[in-house]
Amino acid sequence: MSYTTGFKARMIERIAGPERISASALSKEVGIPQPTLSRWVRQRSLLRMTDEIPKKRRAWTPTEKLRVVQEASQLTDDELGTFMRREGLHASQLKEWIEVANAAALSSLAPAKRSRAKKSPEEQQIQALRKELNRKDKALAEVTAILALKKRIQEIWGDADDDMDTRSGT
Repeated sequence: MSYTTGFKARMIERIAGPERISASALSKEVGIPQPTLSRWVRQRSLLRMTDEIPKKRRAWTPTEKLRVVQEASQLTDDELGTFMRREGLHASQLKEWIEVANAAALSSLAPAKRSRAKKSPEEQQIQALRKELNRKDKALAEVTAILALKKRIQEIWGDADDDMDTRSGT
C-alpha cells in the first residue's frame, strides 16, 4: 500500500517526536506493520524527510515568554537544559526572547523620542489646530488690552469727539 509523504511524516513524528510512542505500539494503533514504520524512521535520517515534517510550534503569548525568561534567568546551566526540554524550547528562541525583554526594559527606561515624520495625519492636524488656537488667543488678549487702554484713556481725558466739536465750532 502507498502512503503519502505527509502521513509518513506524521507517523515518524509520533515515533521520534517529543511525545514518543514505540513503533510496535503505533503499529498496533494504526495497523501498519512495525518494520514499515521502523524503515520510515531510518529513511528519514537518510533522506532528510525532517524538512517535510510539519513543524508544530507552540504559539507563545508575550506573558508566557516573559514568564519563561524570568524562570530561565534563575536557573543554573544544568537546570536550564532540563527546563528548556520541558517547555519545548530551543536555545535560540530563549536567547531571542531574552534580547527582546532586555530591549523592552531599556526602552521603557529611556524617554520616548518621537520623530516628526512618525506623526499620524490626525496628530499633525491636532498640532496645527493647537498652534492656530494659541495664535488667536494671543491676538484676542492683545485686542482686549487695547480696548481696556482705550477705555481707560477715555475715562482720564474724556471723549475725544466732544473736544473736537467744541474747538471747531461746529
